[in-house]
Amino acid sequence: MLNRRKFVAGSLAGMALAPQSIARASVSPNDRVSIAAIGLRGRGNSVLRAFAAQPGVDIRYVVDVDESVRENRANEIRDLKKKRPAPLTDFRKALDDPAVDAILLGTPTHWHAHPTIMACQAGKDVYCEKPDAHNILEGRAMVAAGQKYQRVIQLGTQSRSGQHFQDAIKYIAEGNLGKVLFAKAWESTRQRSLGKPADRTPPPGVDYDLWLGPAPKRPFNPLRFHGNWRWFFDYGAGDLGNDGVHRLDVARWALETALRAQGKTPLGPVQSVSAHGGKAYFDDLQQWPDNLMCTYDFGRGRILTYEMRIWSPYAMLEESEGAAVFGDQGYIVIGNSRWRAFGPKNRLLKEGKGSYDNTGSHVANFLHCMKTREKPRADLETIGHPSSLLCHLGNAAWRAGRSLRFDSSSYRFQGDPEAEKWMTREEYRKPWALPALNQI
Repeated sequence: MLNRRKFVAGSLAGMALAPQSIARASVSPNDRVSIAAIGLRGRGNSVLRAFAAQPGVDIRYVVDVDESVRENRANEIRDLKKKRPAPLTDFRKALDDPAVDAILLGTPTHWHAHPTIMACQAGKDVYCEKPDAHNILEGRAMVAAGQKYQRVIQLGTQSRSGQHFQDAIKYIAEGNLGKVLFAKAWESTRQRSLGKPADRTPPPGVDYDLWLGPAPKRPFNPLRFHGNWRWFFDYGAGDLGNDGVHRLDVARWALETALRAQGKTPLGPVQSVSAHGGKAYFDDLQQWPDNLMCTYDFGRGRILTYEMRIWSPYAMLEESEGAAVFGDQGYIVIGNSRWRAFGPKNRLLKEGKGSYDNTGSHVANFLHCMKTREKPRADLETIGHPSSLLCHLGNAAWRAGRSLRFDSSSYRFQGDPEAEKWMTREEYRKPWALPALNQI
């Protein structure tokens, strides 16, 4: 097997593994599962604990560029599991271990694509937090790696494992909404100003160069680090990719289900995208918009919209975050902890409640699929990437300042090659080049 530490001196693009170097194709139903957890603050820590709570799971490595974080997580897992995982700075060392069956990625978004691709090449399955990647072409490369090496890849859009979300989808599948052509998703939860702190020296014990990875070299700033990295072009996809991916995923799921209930052709890939808005409310260092409207046209009159108002404290349709699908016989509103179905004259017909914290069942589904080789509920290829792609396309349209027509067969913007610069990074910092599809 290729020693992945060699990537320090060479480009990922030129070092794809041969198929025969794949580790175990699957985990035996009776085997324990060995996990390397990478990126362990915030959401990464929550998912790590969900894995540790599952029977038959061993946490073999805890990986983080921050020494204090990885040491604390190692001690916490020792207390939970009575066995201390090895703390690592560099994830590539964990990929070198054939005993590792899968990786958990709780890293910043700009560190989703490379570990996923390399894990697939090493024969390991992947649980990756949302959105799929930093940009459109990274997500496409992740899908290609999963396909080639036949890996199970679950995206962390945990609503797919939530019972009340599934109940709402079942109600739609029964045809209760009639003819459906329109869905919407939204965020209207008031956030705070980030301020404008000055650049400074990285904290002790942090490998800041490795944290930057493929992103441009910039001075350290606390807002471009723990938690707040998502609001900067270099590392995240704004709130559209942060929270919006959840709402868009539910809206797309519901609209697709409504079409099937009518016996109509599938929703299919988005054909054109427009985005309007900007950074108009908060006077801080955030680069992505705080006020945004995106429209996704799937053709044949099928429309999905997304609204972001992270400066507004008012709920929409009585949900601060949600998705809704509208038909000629009724509509349904799906929030984080409930759903409500309405008929003519806005009469409430049915409702259900549940929890938004479905991480445990989402992790359990991933572990089940590792052993059965079934597609998980948020399979990257068929669910995770298509929903994440809506976020990336919306951001691309906003940055381009015009509507974009997307060709899903070629991953090109029709008649607008200049806009294709927003499909990927302008440049990947060495040695972290993104491999071409034929080099994965």
